[in-house]
Amino acid sequence: MQDDSARFKITQLTDTGTAVTLALAEDVELEQVSQQQMMLEAIDRAVLDKEVKEQVRPILEAILRSQPQTVVRSYSRTMIHITMPKRRYEKLGSPRVGEVVTIDIRQT
Repeated sequence: MQDDSARFKITQLTDTGTAVTLALAEDVELEQVSQQQMMLEAIDRAVLDKEVKEQVRPILEAILRSQPQTVVRSYSRTMIHITMPKRRYEKLGSPRVGEVVTIDIRQT
């Protein structure tokens, strides 16, 4: 059986007195990739001839280097909102905003 547990960072906590709602964001390091890098990788996949790649790549690198670069995140985070009775939240140790919790998600 595979491990489907994931680490989530608490980003928001709402306590109504009887229930607690946690807003959670997946706790992953997001790799930052420049548009230049993504374009060069796409060209490497599209152009199969090695000689053509060797001729075209230096030209494209020079063109792309002169352009402003925008860094994009290569992975989008999973977001979860959980509402539970306050008593159950307290049994979990009353985690606060910024703390990390582990959630196990499985189909039964």
